[in-house]
Amino acid sequence: MIRTIVFTLLVLALIGTVAWQMLEASPSKITHLIDRNDDHAGHADEADKPYREGPRGGKLFEQDGFGLELTLYETGIPPEFHVYLYRHKQPLPPAEVELSIELSRLDGQVDRFDFAPQQDYLRGQGIVAEPHSFDVTIKASYAGHRYEWSFASYEGRSRIPDALATEAGIVTEIAGAATIEKTLQLTGRVQTMPNRMASVRARFPGVVQQVHRNLGDTVKAGDLLARIQSNESLQSYSVKAPIDGVILTRDVQIGMNTGETPLFLIADLSQVWVELDVFDKDLEQVRAGQAVHIATLDGEAIAGVVDWVSPLASHASQSVQARVMLDNTDGELRPGQFVRGSVTAAEIPVELAVRQSAIQQFRDFRVVFAKIDDTYEVRMLELGRRNADWVEVTGGLKPGTEYVTGNSYLIKADIEKSGASHDH
Repeated sequence: MIRTIVFTLLVLALIGTVAWQMLEASPSKITHLIDRNDDHAGHADEADKPYREGPRGGKLFEQDGFGLELTLYETGIPPEFHVYLYRHKQPLPPAEVELSIELSRLDGQVDRFDFAPQQDYLRGQGIVAEPHSFDVTIKASYAGHRYEWSFASYEGRSRIPDALATEAGIVTEIAGAATIEKTLQLTGRVQTMPNRMASVRARFPGVVQQVHRNLGDTVKAGDLLARIQSNESLQSYSVKAPIDGVILTRDVQIGMNTGETPLFLIADLSQVWVELDVFDKDLEQVRAGQAVHIATLDGEAIAGVVDWVSPLASHASQSVQARVMLDNTDGELRPGQFVRGSVTAAEIPVELAVRQSAIQQFRDFRVVFAKIDDTYEVRMLELGRRNADWVEVTGGLKPGTEYVTGNSYLIKADIEKSGASHDH
C-alpha cells in the first residue's frame, strides 16, 4: 500500500514538470481571457506579452496610437467577445473599425468571429464555446491601417509524454456510438422446478429391509435407494431413483412399515427457476424475452432471460412473478436463496456516448479529457441518457475523439495542481 502511494506521488510529480498550466482573472461582471505563453520553461515575462491590462480590466492591445481592449463577457448570457476601441487613449466609435478574431483550438478547429457595433463596443457574432483554450489572432482595420496581434490562451490542458502516461496507467479509447441499456432492479428467490422433482413411495405396503442412500446424496436414475418386503407376497422388491438429482428428504428407516408417505424426495438442481417479484408500477416494463442478470447476495452474477410473466398476482404481496430459468450445473444457486435481478427493460442506441468511469468534475462542468498527440485537454459535456456504464453525450465532444477512460483523475489532479481556476 505504501509503495503504491509513493509511486502515485512520483507519477504526479513527474507529470507536473511537463504540464501546461491555465490562468484566469474574473472581475464581477466581465470574465477575461486566460492567457498563456508556454515554452515548457514557465510563463513569458510581462514585457513579452502583446498587451497590458485595459481600463475595463480586459486585455489592451496598442499600436501607433490605436488601441483595442478585448473582454469575454458572460454575465447572464453565453460567453461572447466585447471589444472596446481607443484612439490616443480616448474612446473610438465602434463603427469606424473592422475587426475579426480567430481561435485555433488544439484539435485543429478554427473558430472565426466577426463583429458588429453595439452601444460603445464591438460585439462578437457568436458564442465562445468551452473550453476557453486556444491560440488567439486579432485582426483590425482602422483609417486605412491594418493591425494584428496574437497570443495563447490555454486552460484545462496538460502535456504528458506517452511513455509517462503508459507508466501512470492512463488509458484512452475513441468516443462513438453505444447502446444504453435501461435496467429495472428486482428481487426474488431461487425455486426448484416442479418438473424436476420426484417423490419416491413404496409400491406395496411392507417392511423396510435395507436403506442404501442418505439425505444429501447425489443419485442417478435407476440407483437403488431401498429394499422392502411386501406384506402380501412376502417378496422383497427394490425402490429405485426415478430421476437424477439430490436427495432432499429421507423419511425411511430399517424395520419401519411403509404406507402412503413418501420415502425420499429427489430434486434435479442442474436447472432452477428464479421468481422475481414485479410490482404494479413496473409491470409494463417487464415481458418475456428480456435479458436479465441475476446476482446472488454474495455478488455472483448469472445471465438469463425472462421466459414467463405470471398472469396472477400474489395475494400476500400483490406482486407478479417473472420467471427466469437458469443453468445450475455448478450448484451455485440453492432453492430458497434470495437474489437480485437486473432486467434490461430497454436498449437505446445513441450516436455518441462516453464511459461513466471517464467523467470528472471540473469547475461547474462534467468533463472528460481529450487526447491530441501527447496533450490532454478538458471537454465540457452536455449529457443525456445514462446507465451504470455509459452516458450519452449531446454536446461538447466530437465523435471520434480519443479520450481518457482509465486514471483520468491523474489528468485532473495535474491541471488543478497548477492552482488555476476559471469561475463562471
